Amino acid sequence: MICPKCGSNSVNVQAVSNVHTKRKGILWWLFIGWWWVPIKWFCFFWLALLAKIFGSKKIKTDIEAYAVCQNCGYKWRT
Repeated sequence: MICPKCGSNSVNVQAVSNVHTKRKGILWWLFIGWWWVPIKWFCFFWLALLAKIFGSKKIKTDIEAYAVCQNCGYKWRT
């Protein structure tokens, strides 16, 4: 593989994993979250606690390959 910036052959390819979590939006917190979360914890404490401990997380993992030039340090996605 050849570096597009300097033309060197000294290039390493590395796998990089990116982790993304899904979060609530600002509109949800403004209209629903500010009153729903306290009510949920006061009324449904044990169920909410079990759901928090054993519930599934909304996590997305992407694996991408990046090439890094050893001479100039330029990196790009392959």
